[in-house]
Amino acid sequence: METVQEHPPAARPPLWRFLRHEWTLAVLGALFVAVVLTWPTLRHPASTIPGDIADPTLQAWQIAWGGHVLLTDPVQLWHSNTFFPERYTYAYSDTLLGYAPAGMIGSGFEAALIRYNLLYVLLHALAFIGAYALVRQLGAGRVGGAVAGVAWAFAPWRLAHSGHLNILSAGGIALCLAMLARGHGWSLRHGYRPERRRPGWAFAGWLVAAWQVSLGFGIGLPLVYFLLAAGVVAAAGYGWSWWRRKQRPAFGRRLFLADLAGGALFGAVTLGIAVAYFRVVELNPHAERSLAWTELFSPPLVGLVTAPGESWLWGDRHAATRDQLVWPPEMALLPGVTLIALAAAGLLVSSFRVRHRVALAAGVIGTGLLALGSNLGADGDPGYLTLSKHLPGWDALRTPGRMMLWTSLLLAVLAAGTITATATAIRRVTDGWSPPRQRAVQAVLLIPLALVLVEGVNRTAHPVVPTPPAAWDQLTEPVLVLPSDAGAFELNVMLWTTEGGFPRVANGLAGFVPASQEQTRAITAFFPDPASVAYLRDLGVRTVLVMPERLIGTPWEGVAERPVDGLGVTREEVDGVLVYRLG
Repeated sequence: METVQEHPPAARPPLWRFLRHEWTLAVLGALFVAVVLTWPTLRHPASTIPGDIADPTLQAWQIAWGGHVLLTDPVQLWHSNTFFPERYTYAYSDTLLGYAPAGMIGSGFEAALIRYNLLYVLLHALAFIGAYALVRQLGAGRVGGAVAGVAWAFAPWRLAHSGHLNILSAGGIALCLAMLARGHGWSLRHGYRPERRRPGWAFAGWLVAAWQVSLGFGIGLPLVYFLLAAGVVAAAGYGWSWWRRKQRPAFGRRLFLADLAGGALFGAVTLGIAVAYFRVVELNPHAERSLAWTELFSPPLVGLVTAPGESWLWGDRHAATRDQLVWPPEMALLPGVTLIALAAAGLLVSSFRVRHRVALAAGVIGTGLLALGSNLGADGDPGYLTLSKHLPGWDALRTPGRMMLWTSLLLAVLAAGTITATATAIRRVTDGWSPPRQRAVQAVLLIPLALVLVEGVNRTAHPVVPTPPAAWDQLTEPVLVLPSDAGAFELNVMLWTTEGGFPRVANGLAGFVPASQEQTRAITAFFPDPASVAYLRDLGVRTVLVMPERLIGTPWEGVAERPVDGLGVTREEVDGVLVYRLG
């Protein structure tokens, strides 16, 4: 009798295995959720921008300038084309330098807008991936990772920062922590496992941390101090184990070298950027911010559970409470009702050990109290103001509420522990059930995921960005655009310079006013007259562009009617805009 030989089932093709891989699904899911929850950002990316036409236009220019100058003249990186003739003007605010590679793609005004809108969506996806990777490394399950990723990347408080790309770009924080933990073979559930050390992952974690800091010190500086503190604690723990056991714990030469090289690179990037900021303060002593700024932006306790107006679910419901806040964009700090509930449950039911839950809860309370700024206790000292007085650079972090970034991340870790423990319990109870019944019960885990998704729905404005005037390509640099009144229009002008190869302009807006700009605004209030024309010529300005429809209510309101006879100045009108050529 002939036997029939059974053949093993054909192996699935590599592409199919790749598409089914956890991290492929995580990345694709992150991109999909980011597009949906930031909609309509990608509806008209060449003409609109999320938030408003102030800070987002500044940041679109920053990204474009970083890419342009690194391709053309890297030596001039810090000396941008704005605030002419000042120096180190690129460091007048968080630079977003880490996005410079994106700024190398495309050129011009529309390209700057498209680039910004794409990054706006992608940074939300990166925040999801970073949080997902972190909680997975710490020991949470996939559903717990998904809930943590959505809850952190699309937390209600982040909706108030739709115009602050530097604050939203926090994905590198969670991602670098996940990489460093993986590289050192450490997790919350299993502790330190020397056999799982991966020096390459540790080095990559330091690289991501350096990239995160290069996006700005607004949220990068707390990461610097956190990593320093973590390093000190880890070294102390290592030393204690050595002394207690009378033998050296396993660490590894390769891991040590990876930490040494990665840490050195991280430190070099941090110090390099810090030097530029120090130069700004050296040249402009009045640029240094006092603690009065911190006191102004310190939220009350109720701010921690108040949602911003941009929240679709909570915005109207919290309107009355929000009216009590002096500056809602920096004081409406709700991390998410679902997230708080899951984290609170995580203190009792969790896949993490009790001592770790207590440590996470302490971190939540500590960072939450720091977020209150000067409203903690009598005057914020001890508290956020203590850090401002004693940690170099911390006094420049004038908005304590941004500590919610760390509070919400710790809450997300606690919440992931809750979901993971629940999933484990469900699997144990349904063991032996039929697959359909198992899936039906496991679907309960999708409820918290759906709730955090709903809390992340936005109603962010997407205004149309003013385009450069028709005369823009006909100008001889350096240029002064009037009115120059320290309003959002200054930021629009900065973005306009992406058209035409970044011509130098005397316009710009920052947290302080450089002396030369203040003098220019005062003298040109009477433009065109002999004094202002002579001053601008001595300064180096060759063209003055006047926007008549924007002059109403400004010191330059009568400029269009003033004669130019005998000044050696030519004037022409181009599509409703006046162009003065100083010769």
